[in-house]
Amino acid sequence: MKVVIKIGSNIIAGRDGLDEDQIARLSDEIAEIYSNGFDVVVVSSGAIAAGMSRLALKRKPSDIRHKQAAAAVGQSALMWAYEQAFSEYDIKVAQILLTRDAFFDRTRYINAKNTILTLLDYRVVPIINENDTVSIEEIKFGDNDLLAALVAGLVGADHLVILSDVDGLYSRDPKRYPNAELIGIVKEITPELKEIAGGSGSVVGTGGMYSKLTAAEKAMNYGIKVSIINGRKTGVLGKLLLEGRYVGTTFIPQKKRMPARKGWIAFGVRAKGEIVIDDGAKAALLDKGKSLLPSGIRDIRGDFNAGDAVYCVDEKGERIAKGLTNYSSEELKKIKGLKTSEIERVLGYKYADEVIHRDNLVLTVS
Repeated sequence: MKVVIKIGSNIIAGRDGLDEDQIARLSDEIAEIYSNGFDVVVVSSGAIAAGMSRLALKRKPSDIRHKQAAAAVGQSALMWAYEQAFSEYDIKVAQILLTRDAFFDRTRYINAKNTILTLLDYRVVPIINENDTVSIEEIKFGDNDLLAALVAGLVGADHLVILSDVDGLYSRDPKRYPNAELIGIVKEITPELKEIAGGSGSVVGTGGMYSKLTAAEKAMNYGIKVSIINGRKTGVLGKLLLEGRYVGTTFIPQKKRMPARKGWIAFGVRAKGEIVIDDGAKAALLDKGKSLLPSGIRDIRGDFNAGDAVYCVDEKGERIAKGLTNYSSEELKKIKGLKTSEIERVLGYKYADEVIHRDNLVLTVS
């Protein structure tokens, strides 16, 4: 079984930098899981928090360059802490730093996937973090919950475990309402659940329960089981993964596992524009499993090239699907509403009959 474990700053960062006792405890539990044959990938925050301590910063930097400096200083401390902790069990670790654009480009996406899977073949535990030293706002994940969900989809994980500072998702904020009830099993993430999870993150981290719920939703769309558990409690990881007990909140996907390529289209590559489609094309995509043809296109929004990802939206603006277009926005403006037999007459050439082939298209609504 392949499991991705996300460890947040609020779990391993103390007032004086990294809490190496916590890292050692978690490494001990992960080592037990590893020794039972699991392939383990760790997505760990903590570099900026570690850097804050080394630079004697009392507050988390608010601007990019100071965050990058803190991450550069703290990244080595974070990896050294994991290196020492896992060496007690003769487990090798490897550092992988990713930025959001590693998921935009198909070649980089495949390279990242192959590297991680090769490390797992060697029985090495990858320690993955966002590359905060070079990230800019346009290519940042925002928090490592999203990164963990994307990595889980990238490697085809069976289970994503997100460690939190609470036991799981509650009916109300347990820090404010002592009678709040833990929600044990979730089969569908509804707007009401998202409203319950709304809230800010911790002092040293960037993600709160809402970001964890959003990450869980993405992973569920891949067909991956997700658990949010209390990372401060000893033994909970083992109960969940080794004993198969339901602890914390477990999100059970109702969808079949999404093929890797369609997972990349759905969650990796960034959409560059929108194609507005009529009701006939909408029904063909949703009900008949068809490709998108130019005859069903009403309008084009944005500037994009052939091969870019775009959303297909209905005339009310609802996103129906996302896919890779065979034609640029300028070409589509010329052939929208036409039959496929007319494409070559208008453009002087034809790449394909389909604007978006079904194999390169993912539905975004049921």
